[in-house]
Amino acid sequence: MATTNLNIRTDKDIKDKAEKIFSELGLNMTTAVNMFLRTTIRENGIPFTLKLDTPNELTIAAIEEGRRIATDPKIKSYSTIDELKKALEV
Repeated sequence: MATTNLNIRTDKDIKDKAEKIFSELGLNMTTAVNMFLRTTIRENGIPFTLKLDTPNELTIAAIEEGRRIATDPKIKSYSTIDELKKALEV
């Protein structure tokens, strides 16, 4: 297998933190980058989800409230839309 050099620039703090994690996993930077590149090829794309839709604090609070309501047996729930309409007198 022919090899080539890959030179990249990154923030020193990022590199140091990543190297520490890789070391704890028994890897070095070269092995970790090669794992990333091979996985990219195998999956035919970036091997993790890229997202921009991180919910804001208000949305997170609403999600948490919804989950709390959904699991609270004291809160009335409805099995059908007709039940809900009847309760709302619609």
